Amino acid sequence: MSKKPKRSLIERLRPYVAPFRFDGSGMFHLKSHRTDERGGLDKADGEKILEANRKRLNDFQEKLYAQDRWSLLVIFQGMDASGKDSATKSIFEGVNPQGCEVISFKQPSAIELNHDFMWRAMTALPERGRIGIFNRSYYEECLVTRVHPELMAKEKIPRKLVTKNIWRERCEDITAIERYLSRNGIVILKFFLNISKQEQRERFLDRLDEPSKNWKFSMNDVSERARWPRYMAVYQDILRHTSTPFAPWHVVPADHKWFARVVIGSTIVSALDGLNLRFPRADKASLQEFATVRKALESEGGGQNKGKADSKTKRAAKVGKRVAKSG
Repeated sequence: MSKKPKRSLIERLRPYVAPFRFDGSGMFHLKSHRTDERGGLDKADGEKILEANRKRLNDFQEKLYAQDRWSLLVIFQGMDASGKDSATKSIFEGVNPQGCEVISFKQPSAIELNHDFMWRAMTALPERGRIGIFNRSYYEECLVTRVHPELMAKEKIPRKLVTKNIWRERCEDITAIERYLSRNGIVILKFFLNISKQEQRERFLDRLDEPSKNWKFSMNDVSERARWPRYMAVYQDILRHTSTPFAPWHVVPADHKWFARVVIGSTIVSALDGLNLRFPRADKASLQEFATVRKALESEGGGQNKGKADSKTKRAAKVGKRVAKSG
């Protein structure tokens, strides 16, 4: 009996990616997405997938950095206590910090308010070969500013441009910019951490009960919580109008942190696997140069290592000959 063909990595991770991906096709209703989904897994199984994804991500990150062609932009959006910080810490554990940068977007500074709403995010985009993680993002200017219209005055936009169409226009502008970025080699993955109001309450209480977590809490969190229905309505509108095949949204069930990390990690790994990343190969000229360099280094060993150096030099010469013949 013939063996079944081995499934690709993308196929193996598909159950933890596809159900939560929305690319703008079809209808979208946020209430139809469960916040407590576990994908048929228990926590132990989830931890195994998470650990495997960490190793895969570390390997892909090295190739991404070495190839220096693509870059990855990961965007996290969600209500307070939805797990954005902890997801970043857990999923990217072990990844070389030289190739990865986390940017947290908080209340705009005076300098940032003197520019267009996309300016501060554009200056923080990842370079080629790197991973950029936005903890909140330019989407805040379609979210918080929409829930709190009084903040719009601080952005100094000419009054005649602030019309009833401004939120639709901002979504159109964001979509156009994301299309431009994707056409220039930036892979965009957007995650909305979909937490229930009840689970947020439990996490807030946990922050109050543990002294080491008190610093995370503020009364502003409670006041924003009172606007929950408004935030959910705005998030739904944002996801409907800014989900595209080149920059899809992933609605991540966030009540169980371990499963949220399975979904996010699997999505990132699948996207990187689809890029066919490879370590750059040295050309013929470089290989010949390597043989010369090896010979020079081995000659530094002196008389006591002469026999050993001669052996290695012969091997280097053979390599050089093979390279020359292959050319």
